[in-house]
Amino acid sequence: MSFPLDYSGFKTLLLVLALPPAPMLLLAAWGGWRLKQARRGGGSLLALGLVLAWLSATEATGEALSRLAGQPPLLTPAQVDALKEQRDGAVLVLGGGVRRQAPEYGMGRPKAITAERLAYGVWLARRTGWPLGFTGGIGWTARELQQSEASIVSRVAQEDYGLPLRWAEGRSRDTRENAANTLPLLAQDGVRQVLLVTHEEHMARALRAFEAQAASLGLRIVAAPVGLRAAGPMSWDDWCPSHSGFERVRYVVYEAMARVGGR
Repeated sequence: MSFPLDYSGFKTLLLVLALPPAPMLLLAAWGGWRLKQARRGGGSLLALGLVLAWLSATEATGEALSRLAGQPPLLTPAQVDALKEQRDGAVLVLGGGVRRQAPEYGMGRPKAITAERLAYGVWLARRTGWPLGFTGGIGWTARELQQSEASIVSRVAQEDYGLPLRWAEGRSRDTRENAANTLPLLAQDGVRQVLLVTHEEHMARALRAFEAQAASLGLRIVAAPVGLRAAGPMSWDDWCPSHSGFERVRYVVYEAMARVGGR
């Protein structure tokens, strides 16, 4: 089996090595090897790697990293209601991945992250009365996909929510292309402000890309983050490994890498 050395192949390899828990496990393995060779610091490195591996799968670490990266402000229901009287807006949902085939449905379906964004986008569209759009094609690493995210989500929005998409942009491969391919379509239809729906971890990168494109089109971008954690103290189980904690830490680290990489 060959491994293509194009951009998508390099990105996949980089993510495997850079995202948790790989760095922590490699650190622990190095410490274990040094310990076996009776070299100095082996036990400390092994313990540090295991502790970091534990923390990398907790909600507490994900929340701490998210706050450190800078969380976008919440769009409150009162702020949403204040937009009802305005008729120059649109709700735009950014894709986060789809499953090529969900056996229980016999067709492609949004992944959980996309489904959560779509649900919030539908809620915003109904609350404001603004039309709903979606942007997402076949990402750089989504080699298994044969349909764009937009085509799958368009069907789901119609069948599951009874709310057809006004815009369904399906050529984009990353966030910068989402902005470049979608905003001109909205501007041509008279849109002047856009509620941008994506997860809070992704919002900083999304705003950077969309605001750069919006400036020349006379569009105002309003952050509508989803997935925010309710304010309050951490509980003991937030420090225990969980699937949600693991996914959140990986997402925050991925977004930090993507901001540095400019994608």
